[in-house]
Amino acid sequence: MKKIAIYPGSFDPITNGHIDLIRRASKLFDKVIVGITQNSKKTSFLDIDDRIQTANTALKNIDNIEILSFDTLLVDFADAQNAQVILRGLRAVSDFEYEFQLSGMNKHLNPNIETLFMTPAEQYANISSSLVREILMLGGDISAFVPKSVEDHLKSKL
Repeated sequence: MKKIAIYPGSFDPITNGHIDLIRRASKLFDKVIVGITQNSKKTSFLDIDDRIQTANTALKNIDNIEILSFDTLLVDFADAQNAQVILRGLRAVSDFEYEFQLSGMNKHLNPNIETLFMTPAEQYANISSSLVREILMLGGDISAFVPKSVEDHLKSKL
């Protein structure tokens, strides 16, 4: 049986921190599905098609990934993709409490799916999509936080 992991998120935009985790996860699993969803609690800067496009471009050199969108419960999406693992990134201790709650709820909803927490490489620990968007909107340099293709796409949306 193939070992499949889902890495869910809004990826608005995809950052070098996301890419770091995806690249590392791609070495651990037969397949990593990047699951892009709308978060009803967040207003998106990029629409779903733009987020899929920027992720495809940024991740084109990683062979065993697939980028899909979904608008269902994460565990239902994972089950439909035959995934055994939900991959979640932890940048700081403050992320843990929220992620721990999600993990527990997902385990309750589907006990067959495990959650794996990964931390980003040190140079990416402070990067978040929301900070990248804020820096961009205020005219700052985001080149250290996102691939060039993503930076160009974001600037074209201003």
